[in-house]
Amino acid sequence: MSHRRRSQAAGPPRPPPEEEGVGDSSPPSPGKARRRVKPWPERWVLALALAFRAANALLVRTYFNPDEHWQCLEVAHRIAFGYGHLIWEWKRGLRGYLHPLIFAALYKFLAFLHLDTPWFMLVNWFMFFCITRTLSNSLETVLTVAGLYYWFNAIESSKGISVDSKQQTASYRSPQSRKMALLIAALACAVRPTSAITWLYVGLLDFIQTKSKCRLLFLEVIPLGAIILAVTTFLDWWMYGSRVIVPLNFLKFNLFSSGGDYYGTHVFHWYFTQGFPSMIWTFLPLLVFGVINSREWRISGLIAWVLGVYSLLGHKEFMFVLPVLPLALMFSGYCLASMSQFKGKSLHEKRHFSKLQLSVILLVITNVPMALYMSLFHQRGTEDAMFYLSKEAHDGRVNSVLFLMPCHSTPYYSSLHSSLPMRFLDCTPSDNKGTLDESDRFLMNPLDFVGEIFGNLSSFSHIVLFESEERRVL
Repeated sequence: MSHRRRSQAAGPPRPPPEEEGVGDSSPPSPGKARRRVKPWPERWVLALALAFRAANALLVRTYFNPDEHWQCLEVAHRIAFGYGHLIWEWKRGLRGYLHPLIFAALYKFLAFLHLDTPWFMLVNWFMFFCITRTLSNSLETVLTVAGLYYWFNAIESSKGISVDSKQQTASYRSPQSRKMALLIAALACAVRPTSAITWLYVGLLDFIQTKSKCRLLFLEVIPLGAIILAVTTFLDWWMYGSRVIVPLNFLKFNLFSSGGDYYGTHVFHWYFTQGFPSMIWTFLPLLVFGVINSREWRISGLIAWVLGVYSLLGHKEFMFVLPVLPLALMFSGYCLASMSQFKGKSLHEKRHFSKLQLSVILLVITNVPMALYMSLFHQRGTEDAMFYLSKEAHDGRVNSVLFLMPCHSTPYYSSLHSSLPMRFLDCTPSDNKGTLDESDRFLMNPLDFVGEIFGNLSSFSHIVLFESEERRVL
């Protein structure tokens, strides 16, 4: 493979080059002249993106996955205020404290300002719906995209090319960019050990082609990885109060023992046929054309690699493959950029929509309504219930709460923000296969289960349950 060929396949897909008179040997007429649009300054783009995500975060009012509360906010609330429930994964040392400590610091800051009250507690629909949530997968996605940016920057600058501009090579140095990429990659693996799936692919491909293999491995990868591992390990030892190796426990339970299968399994092709197509939605045709036209096989191969490896696991969730969704959308953007190169129209043709305009209209009408519905209305009841209880507790009208619903269906102390006795149905996996947890036993026979476990429900001032179960219990 030639040097030019490899340099083309190394970085993110670039917009196709502008050529005059493509498909037409005659000089362009004034009516067909293409208008050159000056790109926005990068600071403006960044400011607009941050403002959009801030508005995005304020609009999300629905419940998506228990982890956004029980694996993050509940733990952070316990650290900051001394009360909060730790579910079974934290008792077995399967989770690290790096992610929830970020939110614990925010809780402490709000408490310092006396704002710790219950009231203070770009177009793709799934990114809008999921990326601003407090899931560790969301932080992993941000770190993955940032790390890949610096990694490909290092590859391009080592060949005399900058990802941003060929004239800005001097401002980018390969060693610094690669070290930054490795640092971010190590943080991503500390937040979620399964992020190593992404970086194993990226690192091995570059390791095979690099000439200074020993320098890369022993002077960059191992030292940076060891530093982050040591810091996060000592942090976990301090928070757990015992010697716990979280990445090892996490991988042992989720990968080697298939412990995640306890929460349900899918067919092996689910990510390819249902999961990821649902996430990327109407961007899918643009993704396909973008991959074919850009010929950036390294990045498209990364997407296929991640989907393929996660397909080997029985337990599958949308958020597991969230880190590669921005990469897929990048190819869709490449396809749209290709269309923009041929938007010159005659006066007669201007009466009709171009392919670019039709594509944008289709993306907007198929993604924006879904994003708003999923973020504002879908599965909102459990969030509203806890908001109501938090107001009642703040006014002193709540003594105790019982949740008669599948475990982790609602937020908990992180939303109530009052140290009141509460009880929910436990669903800790049993070491004995076939043993039903409290949640399963309740759903099988609600009335008998409640009578056996709780007896008289009048001891609770508030009971939370779904309407479908109310008639069978009360």
